[in-house]
Amino acid sequence: MAVTDPIADYLTRIRNAQQARHRVVEIPLSRMKKSITEILYDQGFILKYKVEPDAGKQGVITIALKYNQKTKEPVIKKLGRLSKPGLRKYASADSIPRAINGLGINIISTSKGVMTGKQATRENVGGELICYVY
Repeated sequence: MAVTDPIADYLTRIRNAQQARHRVVEIPLSRMKKSITEILYDQGFILKYKVEPDAGKQGVITIALKYNQKTKEPVIKKLGRLSKPGLRKYASADSIPRAINGLGINIISTSKGVMTGKQATRENVGGELICYVY
Protein backbone atom coordinates (compact mmCIF):
# COMPACT_ATOMS: atom_id res chain seq x y z
CA MET A 1 0.00 0.00 0.00
CA ALA A 2 1.38 3.39 -0.98
CA VAL A 3 1.47 6.01 1.76
CA THR A 4 0.26 9.38 0.49
CA ASP A 5 1.53 11.34 3.52
CA PRO A 6 4.74 9.82 4.94
CA ILE A 7 5.01 12.40 7.76
CA ALA A 8 1.47 11.65 9.00
CA ASP A 9 2.37 7.93 8.83
CA TYR A 10 5.53 8.64 10.89
CA LEU A 11 3.54 10.51 13.58
CA THR A 12 0.83 7.81 13.65
CA ARG A 13 3.41 5.04 14.10
CA ILE A 14 4.87 6.87 17.12
CA ARG A 15 1.38 7.53 18.55
CA ASN A 16 0.31 3.89 18.11
CA ALA A 17 3.56 2.50 19.58
CA GLN A 18 3.14 4.72 22.66
CA GLN A 19 -0.47 3.70 23.11
CA ALA A 20 0.56 0.03 22.96
CA ARG A 21 3.42 0.84 25.41
CA HIS A 22 6.15 -0.37 23.03
CA ARG A 23 9.74 0.51 23.88
CA VAL A 24 10.89 0.87 20.26
CA VAL A 25 9.26 1.65 16.93
CA GLU A 26 10.67 1.17 13.42
CA ILE A 27 9.85 3.71 10.72
CA PRO A 28 10.88 3.78 7.02
CA LEU A 29 13.75 6.23 6.49
CA SER A 30 13.63 9.57 4.69
CA ARG A 31 15.67 12.74 5.13
CA MET A 32 12.66 14.67 6.51
CA LYS A 33 11.82 11.93 9.05
CA LYS A 34 15.48 11.80 10.12
CA SER A 35 15.46 15.58 10.72
CA ILE A 36 12.21 15.40 12.73
CA THR A 37 13.63 12.50 14.78
CA GLU A 38 16.80 14.52 15.54
CA ILE A 39 14.66 17.42 16.79
CA LEU A 40 12.54 15.10 18.98
CA TYR A 41 15.77 13.69 20.44
CA ASP A 42 17.37 17.12 21.01
CA GLN A 43 14.20 18.38 22.72
CA GLY A 44 14.06 15.31 25.01
CA PHE A 45 10.88 13.71 23.63
CA ILE A 46 12.54 10.39 22.73
CA LEU A 47 15.22 8.32 24.47
CA LYS A 48 17.45 7.60 21.47
CA TYR A 49 17.33 6.68 17.80
CA LYS A 50 19.36 4.70 15.30
CA VAL A 51 19.41 5.23 11.55
CA GLU A 52 19.98 2.09 9.47
CA PRO A 53 20.25 3.19 5.81
CA ASP A 54 20.87 -0.40 4.56
CA ALA A 55 17.86 -2.09 6.22
CA GLY A 56 14.89 -2.87 3.98
CA LYS A 57 14.16 -1.15 0.71
CA GLN A 58 14.78 2.43 1.82
CA GLY A 59 16.36 2.12 5.25
CA VAL A 60 14.87 2.27 8.75
CA ILE A 61 14.88 4.64 11.72
CA THR A 62 14.61 2.77 15.03
CA ILE A 63 13.29 5.05 17.78
CA ALA A 64 13.43 4.23 21.50
CA LEU A 65 10.36 5.87 23.05
CA LYS A 66 10.57 7.72 26.35
CA TYR A 67 8.22 7.17 29.29
CA ASN A 68 7.94 8.87 32.70
CA GLN A 69 9.68 6.57 35.21
CA LYS A 70 7.13 7.03 38.00
CA THR A 71 3.80 7.21 36.15
CA LYS A 72 4.85 5.13 33.10
CA GLU A 73 3.05 7.72 30.93
CA PRO A 74 4.60 8.58 27.53
CA VAL A 75 6.69 11.79 27.49
CA ILE A 76 4.96 12.83 24.24
CA LYS A 77 1.44 13.82 25.31
CA LYS A 78 0.27 14.82 21.86
CA LEU A 79 1.73 15.10 18.38
CA GLY A 80 -0.14 16.09 15.27
CA ARG A 81 0.23 17.17 11.67
CA LEU A 82 -0.25 20.85 10.83
CA SER A 83 0.40 21.05 7.07
CA LYS A 84 -1.24 18.28 5.04
CA PRO A 85 -0.70 17.34 1.37
CA GLY A 86 -4.18 18.66 0.52
CA LEU A 87 -3.79 21.84 2.56
CA ARG A 88 -0.28 23.17 3.06
CA LYS A 89 0.24 25.65 5.91
CA TYR A 90 3.04 28.19 5.82
CA ALA A 91 4.10 30.87 8.29
CA SER A 92 6.45 33.82 7.99
CA ALA A 93 9.18 34.31 10.61
CA ASP A 94 7.06 36.75 12.64
CA SER A 95 3.83 34.70 12.53
CA ILE A 96 5.04 31.25 13.64
CA PRO A 97 2.46 29.95 16.16
CA ARG A 98 3.52 28.71 19.59
CA ALA A 99 2.54 25.17 20.60
CA ILE A 100 0.40 25.42 23.76
CA ASN A 101 1.87 28.77 24.76
CA GLY A 102 5.51 27.72 24.45
CA LEU A 103 5.22 24.46 26.43
CA GLY A 104 5.42 22.34 23.27
CA ILE A 105 7.33 22.70 20.02
CA ASN A 106 6.39 23.29 16.41
CA ILE A 107 8.56 21.65 13.75
CA ILE A 108 9.02 23.75 10.62
CA SER A 109 10.61 23.03 7.25
CA THR A 110 12.53 26.16 6.25
CA SER A 111 14.99 27.08 3.53
CA LYS A 112 17.73 26.54 6.15
CA GLY A 113 16.52 23.02 6.98
CA VAL A 114 14.04 21.46 9.41
CA MET A 115 13.98 23.21 12.80
CA THR A 116 11.81 24.13 15.78
CA GLY A 117 9.58 27.20 15.74
CA LYS A 118 11.86 28.93 18.27
CA GLN A 119 14.93 28.35 16.11
CA ALA A 120 13.12 29.59 13.01
CA THR A 121 12.07 32.78 14.85
CA ARG A 122 15.66 33.26 16.07
CA GLU A 123 17.07 32.75 12.54
CA ASN A 124 14.28 34.95 11.13
CA VAL A 125 13.06 32.39 8.57
CA GLY A 126 9.55 31.16 7.84
CA GLY A 127 8.46 27.96 6.19
CA GLU A 128 6.01 25.08 6.11
CA LEU A 129 4.51 24.10 9.48
CA ILE A 130 5.05 20.34 9.63
CA CYS A 131 3.78 19.27 13.06
CA TYR A 132 3.50 20.09 16.76
CA VAL A 133 4.67 18.05 19.77
CA TYR A 134 4.02 18.42 23.50
